[in-house]
Amino acid sequence: MIAGMDLNASPVPEDDEEIYERHIEHYSAQEEHVESAVEISRREREERRKRLRRDRSDDRPVHVSQPPVYDHFYQNRNPRSYDKSRIPPGWLDCPSVGQEIGCIIPSKVPLGESYNDCVPPGKRYSFKQVIHQQRVLGRKLGLVIDLTNTSRYYQTTDLKREGIKHVKIQCKGRDSVPENVAVNTFVYEVSQFLLRQKSKKYILVHCTHGHNRTGDMIIHYLMRSQSMSVTQAIKIFNEARPPGIYKPDYIDALYAFYHERRPEMVICPSTPEWKRSSDLDLNGDAVADDDDDDGGGGPAALPENHETDAVLTNDDILGDEIPRDQLESMRSFCYQTLKLNLGVRGHAQFPGSHPVSLNRDNLQLLRQRYYYATWKADGTRYMMLITVDGCYLIDRSFNFRRVQMRFPARHPNEGIGERTHHFTLLDGEMVIDTLPDSQKQERRYLIYDMMAINTVSIVERPFYERWKMLEKEVIEPRNYERQNIYQSRNPYYRYDLEPFRVRRKDFWLLSTVNKVLKEFIPRLSHEADGLVFRVIGEDYWIMNLKSFSLFYFTNSLVM
Repeated sequence: MIAGMDLNASPVPEDDEEIYERHIEHYSAQEEHVESAVEISRREREERRKRLRRDRSDDRPVHVSQPPVYDHFYQNRNPRSYDKSRIPPGWLDCPSVGQEIGCIIPSKVPLGESYNDCVPPGKRYSFKQVIHQQRVLGRKLGLVIDLTNTSRYYQTTDLKREGIKHVKIQCKGRDSVPENVAVNTFVYEVSQFLLRQKSKKYILVHCTHGHNRTGDMIIHYLMRSQSMSVTQAIKIFNEARPPGIYKPDYIDALYAFYHERRPEMVICPSTPEWKRSSDLDLNGDAVADDDDDDGGGGPAALPENHETDAVLTNDDILGDEIPRDQLESMRSFCYQTLKLNLGVRGHAQFPGSHPVSLNRDNLQLLRQRYYYATWKADGTRYMMLITVDGCYLIDRSFNFRRVQMRFPARHPNEGIGERTHHFTLLDGEMVIDTLPDSQKQERRYLIYDMMAINTVSIVERPFYERWKMLEKEVIEPRNYERQNIYQSRNPYYRYDLEPFRVRRKDFWLLSTVNKVLKEFIPRLSHEADGLVFRVIGEDYWIMNLKSFSLFYFTNSLVM
């Protein structure tokens, strides 16, 4: 007979108790002594302890020819050969690599040879295998970008030996999408590598499993290097690395960052079977990749936009930092565009114009030339550089910070550079408007000059030409596209989610100053503290040497 077991009398199982095998002893009905449930449990526990001690003393290597489908079962059943704590959950059965996307290859993290004792021979995936596999496919690796938040998975010795550059961009898992600064670094590294290479080489990008963080970064690169929607970019990655990004927070964050509506047809893929079996939370959803060295990571944060209840101030820091090399490159472009010499301080000095204060000594200059007049807004001075991969605000310290804005070109034809502005340099100021009806605050960038359009410097043209070009080349294309999007049946881009509005600043003839002071300025939705006079027909630098700012208090002019 089979002895019954009293669950209430059974001792608590030990940590090393086997959960897959039950040793049930059979006894004949004729035996005089029948073990109690407690005795059976104690005897089985002692037998397991003896067996474990015997197994641990066995130094012979153990290999399993046919590992189970789910690696966590495999590792639990073979504690002496495979240590689950050392291998990322789901890694063994996760496909190693995806199809190329341009020159980018998405991949799971290769594990160094120190993991060989933990990985069955048929499942091993180190950089030796990676380099060999890519060579067989006719591809030569030139760059590896590591997005994991740890350095424990491999050494870079094999990469250095092959002359392959390794870039570490630490990104937390645990449901935190990559930070904007990390994205800027990734896009810049990829762009510079492709720009500088003399022969075609490939870029291997990996996080832990090569899906969520890897997909997020590659989609950001596609969005900033080609003219496409988030939906198109997600589709490209999903087809190259099935099933693609399978965490909803990542997909939502991508649409929010690029100010696009998520179509109803875009459905987040279900968690892959190799991940689902090893990493499910109580709700049945995939838990985060646990490769954090710092144990940090919080919920995914969606990008900020101008729609907020917080009080806006001119001291708020806008945009995200960019890599130092990119900063120096953009500074150099500004100096070349404005035809400036480097000087003693190199590119460190803000190159924008600085009108001088009007006083009694130079008042007669207003009678010698034709001037335009405009109001002096109480805002923050920014130059703006528009490129195909983003829009950059340039502050008075000559620092660049990226903001997500859309600036379509006037005549969009085929090709990336013609669909959006690329290296167009503007000058203006950021103000905070308070809407009279709702008292809601909004940022607005008032553009009053343009110094370059699509890499071509125009600083030597007279101001009135640059001012007219500003409206036709920058403002009108934005307004035209925005109107068409709002009138379409399925508007996918939301201009209203951009961090600030954009408009050209108005200028008037000097004869209208009295009307500007008494009628226009009192109706402004932001603060103004004076007037600015600009020469009509001079180039950028001569104009600003002869441009003046005039401050006033209430209706009285102050010299």
